[in-house]
Parts: sequence; C-alpha cells; structure tokens
Amino acid sequence: MKIYTKTGDKGTTALIGGTRLSKAHVRIDAYGTVDELNSHIGMLRDQLVNEGRKDLLKEIQDRLFTIGSHLASEPDQKKKILPDLHDEDITLLEKEMDAIDAKVAPLRAFILPGGHQSVSFGHIARTVCRRAERAVIQLQQGEEVEPIVIRYLNRLSDYLFMLCRAMTHELGIEEITWQPRVPRQK
Repeated sequence: MKIYTKTGDKGTTALIGGTRLSKAHVRIDAYGTVDELNSHIGMLRDQLVNEGRKDLLKEIQDRLFTIGSHLASEPDQKKKILPDLHDEDITLLEKEMDAIDAKVAPLRAFILPGGHQSVSFGHIARTVCRRAERAVIQLQQGEEVEPIVIRYLNRLSDYLFMLCRAMTHELGIEEITWQPRVPRQK
C-alpha cells in the first residue's frame, strides 16, 4: 500500500465512512490539531526528565488517537467498533496532577513558559492542547461531539501545565514568574 493516494490533491480529504470534506473544514482542523498535539506529547515523552513518565505519556498519546478516530469518523461510523474514552482516563490525569501538586511549591503567581528546553516543549504542548480544545468546541457548535472529548482535552491541558511544573522542579530550575509592569502615572 502506498502512502500517497493523490485523492487530496484538490484540497479535500475523506472521513472514516467516505465523505469528503475540505481540508479547511472545522472537523479536519479539530482532528489535525489533536494529531499535532500528539506529536508534541511524543517529544515530551522523549525528554530524559520524563523517563519515569514514558508509560503515562504513551497512554495519553493512545487517548489522543482515540479522540482523533472519533473526530475523523462520520456519525454512523461511530456505532462501529471504535476505541473509546472513559471517565477513568480523566481521573488518571487528575491523580497525576494531585501527585505533582504535593511535590511542587504552591503556585503564587503566573508562570512564564521556559527555563529549560524540556519545560518549553511542555508549554508548547499545553498551548496546542488548548487550541485543540477550542477547535473541538467550535466543531461541537455545529455537529455532535461527545462531551468527554472536551473534558479530556481540558484536563489534559491542566496536566501539561502541572507536568511543566514537575519538570522544572525535578530539573532544579527556578520558575520564572510574571512580574506585571506597573502602569506609569499620568
């Protein structure tokens, strides 16, 4: 089987089920952004500081593929055997955040992204996750989207923020807090 089909040369792509949509369609944007996020999670998984989290990050990637399969399917195709999300997937992220929260200093200010390449990769993943969430919400405004998909993406972006805090802590780097500039007196 060849990787190229030439069927998308005119700017369309097929959903699971065969319907062709413009590659600029909100559905394609939604699952394309989830795919982009998955790549960023892979980059995070490859960071030495995340050696002990490789299995969790791979599981997150698996869940993102699940989300992508649902977003890439026509509604009647979802009745076929597709992998699914469970509330336990969200609970796992919450437990991981609680464990991180117990190890890092209390959050007292906004944090600027950066300080170490691994942490920066994490913040990029977090912001792409937020963009994926917005794209899925936009899709939901016109088409049915399972609510657990949005809940998972929302919780995942929170987890990614906490992962950045954990990496910063484990790498012995100081968090860079935002120091708002005081307005000048007129």
